[in-house]
This record gives sequence, structure tokens and C-alpha cells, in this order.
Amino acid sequence: MPAPSESESVPVETAAELASAAEPNEPAAEASPADALEPAPTKPAIRPKRKRARKRGLIPWLEAGVSKLSTRNNFWHRLCSLIWLPYAFKSGITMRRLNDGKTFTAVLPFRRFNKNWYNAMAGAALLANSEIAGGMFIFEKCGGDYTVVCKELTYRFLRPCIGPAIYRVENAGEVEELAAAHEEFNVDLKLGIYQQVRKRGKELRVGRASATFHCTPKAHHAEKKKRRQQR
Repeated sequence: MPAPSESESVPVETAAELASAAEPNEPAAEASPADALEPAPTKPAIRPKRKRARKRGLIPWLEAGVSKLSTRNNFWHRLCSLIWLPYAFKSGITMRRLNDGKTFTAVLPFRRFNKNWYNAMAGAALLANSEIAGGMFIFEKCGGDYTVVCKELTYRFLRPCIGPAIYRVENAGEVEELAAAHEEFNVDLKLGIYQQVRKRGKELRVGRASATFHCTPKAHHAEKKKRRQQR
């Protein structure tokens, strides 16, 4: 090969480039055992916010308490009737439970307020107290968490009543099944009305009544009110 002439320039490496080429590649820093055991930092878990139970206000609490008291015994029933149901207070209707604790009866006394002009139980008294007796029965089964409204009432007169009248619910089992679901429902009650005869020791049927009641949980009223406010 011909030697390079003096006119041709030979590339000269700098001292820095030669030094870097002479030094061997440094190994990567090895991780210490302590670093291997240390867990990687994690983000704190975000807990979902719990919805606080809505506290019952003072007025609903008092209303539920009075409702339970009105079905506890005749004293509280009479006291509540004097304030909110004066006709039931004047008529003197009372509720009774037999020895088994399950059979419900309502007794309408044979007093002057309930009599007509020929000294018999007035038809209006028998009809009106049929609604009261049926409502008392449903109110006792449903408790103070329901509102009870009578939608329809019919009465069939069989004979004159010349003594205390006894109201008996004939289809009590249906109410207990519907109330156990804690939902809004309609129920048709059938009541038998009997005259209490002391001398003969038996009861005479004087009429039949059928009433349709609409029962709504009070919680549903609060939900409907809330929906109206949101509109």
C-alpha cells in the first residue's frame, strides 16, 4: 500500500476519548437486601362514605308513641278518643281481648247517646261504630307505623238491637299476613255484630258489616313528600 502523503491529515484522538476507552464499563449498582424486603409504597384505600340513617323528627316520634298508647288499654284509648275522636269517646266503645290474647272484640254500651226514640240501638250508632271497631282492630295489628283510612263501609240490618252490641272480626288472619309485608295494602274486613243477652247467656246476631280499609306505612308518606320537594 502506498504511504499517506504529508498533505493528508490523520484523525487525532483527544485525551478524553482515549481515557474513556481505556476504562472498563462500571457494573450497575446492586440493590441491597433491605431494599428488596421493603414493600413498594401503595396509595391509601378510599373508603366509601356511609350514609347516615336519617333520624326521626320529634313530631313523627310523638305520633308513633301516641298511636301505640291508644291500643295498649282502654284508659289510653279513651283518653286519645277524647282528643282526636270525640264521637268514639261519647259512644263509649271499648276494645276487649279474650283469654287467648288473640281474639279481638269491641263492645258498644247500651246508653242514651246510642239509642233512638223507641229505646233501641240507633242504626247510625251501629254503622258508625263498625268503622271505629274495624279501624281499632287494624290499628292494633299494624302498629303506630301505619295510617289507616276507611274507603268503603256497608251494613246489613238483621234485627233490632236492644242491648250492648259486640263487634267481632271474622277474617282476622288476612290482616296479619298483609301487615307482615310492611307494604301499602287494602283489606276488606268482615264484622259480625251481636247483641249481648244476659238472661239467656247467649248472643244474637243483629247485623253484618263489611269495610274496606287502606293502610299505608308512614315511611311512604315521607318518601312521597321528598319526591315532591325534589321536583
